[in-house]
Amino acid sequence: MPLKKSRIYYGLVFFFVIGLGILSRKIAIIPLCFGDLLYAVMIYVLVRMLFIDKKALQIILISFLICYSIEFFQLYQDSWIIEVRKTLFGRYVLGQGFLWSDLAAYTFGVAIAFIIEKITLK
Repeated sequence: MPLKKSRIYYGLVFFFVIGLGILSRKIAIIPLCFGDLLYAVMIYVLVRMLFIDKKALQIILISFLICYSIEFFQLYQDSWIIEVRKTLFGRYVLGQGFLWSDLAAYTFGVAIAFIIEKITLK
């Protein structure tokens, strides 16, 4: 039975992905890029939850814009933002430093989220 688009469904998935992401940082054998991939999945789900009736391409583009913007923002290294990044919130939301590999992980994460969404909603 296919799932319907609903904010409750996406909300549950959102918190599940956050849990997986935190867990991925606690288990040493899981590569760090997996957490970045899950971050992009979380962003996709959050954007979909906020804009439930938008077309998939719009959700993908907004998700990329958010993920890539946060990554490029890590190039900004003023003292106040460095202090924010030292907090738990700053580390998880804003990240620590720019990596090109993170952009690839975000790309795969958004793509995987889109594919899973299409499969589960079919």
